[in-house]
Amino acid sequence: MIGNLPLNFTAKMEKLLGEEFDDFMSSYAAPRVYGLRINRLKLNMEEWKGMSPLSADVSPIPWAEDGLYYKEGERPGKHPHYHAGLYYIQEPSAMAPVELLDVRPGQRVLDLCAAPGGKSTQIAAKLQGGGVLVTNDNARERTKALAKNIELAGVRNAVVMNEEPAALAPVFTEWFDRILIDAPCSGEGMFRKDESMIAEWEKHSVERCSLMQCDILRHAASMLAPGGLMVYSTCTFSPEENEQQIASFLSGHTDFQVVPIVHGFGWNAGRPDLIAKATQLDGARLQSIEGTVRLWPHRIEGEGHYAAVLRRDGANTDINHLLESAVSEEEPAKARHAGAAISIRRSNEKRYDQREERRAAKLQTKKEWQNAGLKQSASKKEYKTRSVLDEEQPIDLWRQQAEHFAYGALAWTGQVVAYGSRVYIQPNNMPSLDGLRVVRAGWYVGEAGRGRIEPSHPLAMGLKREEAVRSVNWSSNDPQTLRYLRGETLFVEESEIVIKDGAAAKGYVLICTDGHPIGWGKYAEGMIKNELPAGWRWI
Repeated sequence: MIGNLPLNFTAKMEKLLGEEFDDFMSSYAAPRVYGLRINRLKLNMEEWKGMSPLSADVSPIPWAEDGLYYKEGERPGKHPHYHAGLYYIQEPSAMAPVELLDVRPGQRVLDLCAAPGGKSTQIAAKLQGGGVLVTNDNARERTKALAKNIELAGVRNAVVMNEEPAALAPVFTEWFDRILIDAPCSGEGMFRKDESMIAEWEKHSVERCSLMQCDILRHAASMLAPGGLMVYSTCTFSPEENEQQIASFLSGHTDFQVVPIVHGFGWNAGRPDLIAKATQLDGARLQSIEGTVRLWPHRIEGEGHYAAVLRRDGANTDINHLLESAVSEEEPAKARHAGAAISIRRSNEKRYDQREERRAAKLQTKKEWQNAGLKQSASKKEYKTRSVLDEEQPIDLWRQQAEHFAYGALAWTGQVVAYGSRVYIQPNNMPSLDGLRVVRAGWYVGEAGRGRIEPSHPLAMGLKREEAVRSVNWSSNDPQTLRYLRGETLFVEESEIVIKDGAAAKGYVLICTDGHPIGWGKYAEGMIKNELPAGWRWI
């Protein structure tokens, strides 16, 4: 049983649930349930079950296509397959909103309140590398976990932002086919999972959260294309943040309708009776809120959630991105590359790369950086992030050297863009991001410096083993795998390395476990220097 629940909360729940209140309270004494979701960007359920020791004692989460319950005491986060991004550990209720979003390959999707990234990786798996995922969080510190989880999952078509909805809305007006708002909330559904949320409950009051949610919904609505779907979800039971929030939104947005959700899996219908009488909705639109859903912890195996699916009236006339995605599946890779735009996005003084460039400047001498084309600021304490290298240099270096690491890299779909010295593959047809806080401008593939490109860890995680020029593969229980994840130097025979197209053995090697990448190593004369970044190591 968890600690004492706030008296205001229990009184409110008793009034809300009536005769179900005792069952609800009993759920807090029940054992927690645990879930993970297979990453279909890397493998399917059958492949995972055929290779994972965890698969012997799992059961399906009925509302999540790739979701599985696992038993308490298992430690999936400590297995090499977690470090290969083969699954994401996620609370079972939290998998429901993305399933309701009905994401299809080729669509443009926004995850507006995305950190730490579980729902974004779920969206990415449904996009299957097609279309665009813009994943955003307004909290700077939280975007670190968001970017890492996107990279761990091997997502190639995501842009990671750190912005307020109000800043995104003018740039992405009516641009997205799907929008997910997993809104910041009072977190009542998190009490059993995280007891610290009980202490936070009064601080993150229902009234304060309701105001934030209203603002988020208003700006999100302007970014949804006609005919598009938007899912609003919370992990709270508060009517003010759930049914009331949707009713208030509908009263001000007559071009939006509730899409009824089938109430299976033990889910409950939304409660129009909980909406304030002052809300300006007619009978039919008010009653439509019954088509939203409540996931109660005493009725399902999960911590609880609320979700509403909203459709904007009209048809999306800008369907070129969907047609382009369908055509690109049929075009030869080289033909796609021939038509790909190559561009550079300059960064302003507030860009993400500012701190990285200052750090890099400290690590190299002034002469070395000047030889690379770096321009020093007048203060000599800070380097400009605009054009820190000659404008074409990072792009040129990537084009010259990309296929030293990955076979066919120059044929990948997308724009090659440079932010400072970093090189990204950005989804095609993105609007300009100038003036916005960009954490990842696309798939981060490498960094330019000293006349060469250093391949990034996200590049490794987004590759298939067969794309690597050099690769080595060990089983998940091989001591070499564990040594690599701990950051140790490895000693190998050259014969262990699979080398494509007659390339030299010396160079970057993709390290794989059970056929899936976990990072880079650098091979020379029987030794692989470990290139796994410190923040990714198994400690």
